[in-house]
Order: sequence, then C-alpha cells, then structure tokens
Amino acid sequence: MAQPLAIIAAGGTGGHMFPAQALAEALLERGWRVRLSTDARGARYAGGFPDAVEVVQVASATFARGGLVAKVLAPLRIFSGVIGASLRMVLDRPAIVVGFGGYPTIPAMSAAWLLRLPRMIHEQNGVLGRVNRLFSKHVNRIACGTWPTDLPEGVEGVHTGNPVRGAVLERAGAGYIPPGDYPMSVLVIGGSQGARILSDVVPPAIAALPLDMLRNLRVAHQARDEDGERVSRYYAENAVAAEVEPFFDDVPRRLSEAQLVISRSGASSVADISVIGRPSILVPYAAATGDHQSANARGLADAEAAIVIPESRLDVGTLSEQIRAILEAPDGAMKMAINACREGRPDATERLVELVEDLSGLPAGEARQ
Repeated sequence: MAQPLAIIAAGGTGGHMFPAQALAEALLERGWRVRLSTDARGARYAGGFPDAVEVVQVASATFARGGLVAKVLAPLRIFSGVIGASLRMVLDRPAIVVGFGGYPTIPAMSAAWLLRLPRMIHEQNGVLGRVNRLFSKHVNRIACGTWPTDLPEGVEGVHTGNPVRGAVLERAGAGYIPPGDYPMSVLVIGGSQGARILSDVVPPAIAALPLDMLRNLRVAHQARDEDGERVSRYYAENAVAAEVEPFFDDVPRRLSEAQLVISRSGASSVADISVIGRPSILVPYAAATGDHQSANARGLADAEAAIVIPESRLDVGTLSEQIRAILEAPDGAMKMAINACREGRPDATERLVELVEDLSGLPAGEARQ
C-alpha cells in the first residue's frame, strides 16, 4: 500500500515546532510520509526536522503585529494560503492534518475543515492559544500537553502530555538525592521572555540563605546576555559558587543533578521538570497570553510538586523563604520530586501517534508494511 501522508501544521516558535518535530520523527519511523506546513518565518525554524520531512511554505498572516496596511492585507494573505493548501490536499489527500498552533497553521487547518479530512490539534499550554481556540470546535480531537487545560464549553481534550527531547527521556525518573549537609545544586532557568526579574530577585534571595546552607550550594543560573555580568558579579561578591551563562546546552543533565529548580513555567520547562522529577519553584510569566504560564504550573502545584509564586508577589524575602523551606526539608523535597515524576508524561509522543493512527483509520503499525 502507498505510504499514508500526515500534514503537520506549526507556527514559527519553539513551543509549537518542538512537539511538531517529535511527532514527525515518530511517524517517519512508522512508515508515514510527513509534510510540514508553515510560513516563511516558520520555515527558518524547521532545521531540526528530519530531511525526509517535506517543508511547504503557505501564505499566512497575523492580526497582532504590523501596521495598518499589514492588518488590512492579512485576510487576503490567509485566504490565499487556504486556497493553496486546499488544492494541494485535493491532489495528495492526506490521511490526517495535525495543527500545533500559531498563525501559520490557519491555512492547513482551514483546508482540512473545508475538505472534511481527519484533523486534530495539539495545545502545549494550559490555556488554548488564539488559533487553537479558533479551531477547537472544528476538529476531531484535541490533544493537551498540560493538564488540566482550559477548554471552551462543550469541548473535550485528551491528555497526551508535551513531547520532550531525547536527552530528557534518557533521564526520565532519574534518582533524586534530597538536600542535606553536602554539595547541593540549584538550577535557575528563565527562558528569554521575562527572564530579567529572575536575574534581579534570585541572586539576593540565595545570598540571604543561612551561611551553613550557602556553603554547600552550587548555582547554575541561565541569564540573558545583558544581565549576565551583573548576576555573576553579585554571586561572586556574596561568596556564592555560581555558573552564569546565557544558555546551557546540557539542561537535562543539570536538571537530573539538581536538588531544586527555579524556573518560569513555560510548557517545555514544566514538561522537562515533570519527566525527570524535581522539586521546583515556578514563577509564571505575567505577560504570557491568557496567563497560560499560571495554567501550566497548576498541575505541579496541585500535585504538591512545586511552589508557585505569582510575579506580583515575587520578592527577595518570599523567594528566599521558599528556597530555605525546601532545602531544609529533605523528606518534603523527596516527596515533591516523586510527585513531579508522577505528573510527567514521558510517553507523550507515543500518545500523539496513537491518536493520529486512530483518527486516520489506519491500524497501528500498518504504515510500516
């Protein structure tokens, strides 16, 4: 039989593209053909996809950026993209179309709806993004990366989890060493958006810890380029052993070795923390659309795996008190680690593949034949 075709539609951010890439890789291994539908911006982020994935650029636009002319032309660009995507689907007849959010997914998802093709969306965050919310009542299935997910009335979702990198999967459920009177690691990761407040508050909060605790701490702090020098200087001036970098390329290893993680609550960060299983203090990014980072953190908070501090309440005293409470309670920290691991979904990619095969009507594994 001919190889079935899956069209994956994703926008040009890592939050959309990474789970899309994970699904593409898994489907290729199962004998599918895979096509990525995105726009010119998204295509620049597609370098990590396997060479076997066909990348097709479609016309799309957003109403959220650009001047008046761009906003006036947006409907025309989107309409053009929908027509182009529809013509290609009529010719190729994909077995399923899967959207991961972002404005570049509009043409492919609209075409799939017009042609009544099997279709589903995957939402990474605890609140549906604008485009996924638009299509939520017009798809056959909604896969949710974060649970619970705030869904429109009458819409049901399936909790698949968010796919994580292979390096994270290798450390899934790694043994946790609770805090004690020996060297301890604290990992601080903030992402690029809204990272500054962590660089402002975390160093003095750590420096305010008792000296007998401080002498055992080793801090790895991910800070933006413009903040790195002052953060490093502050740690050094307060005798805190710290490594400060704009980016750590070995975050999975550092997560597995950490006694505590201080982080924003982006969907990927929460997924990594959960799959490896570590106590965390989460500070949701207040400017996130729909306050979705607060929703992302809810599952770990409800499971007593994380302490959540709203950005409006984040100050040196509050953060220092929470850090101390975790590092002074090894039994409590171990319980948080275990609870975090229970919330993890290391099989998220497999769950997505199962949904794809079910919706497409293709028996599991048949594409390999």
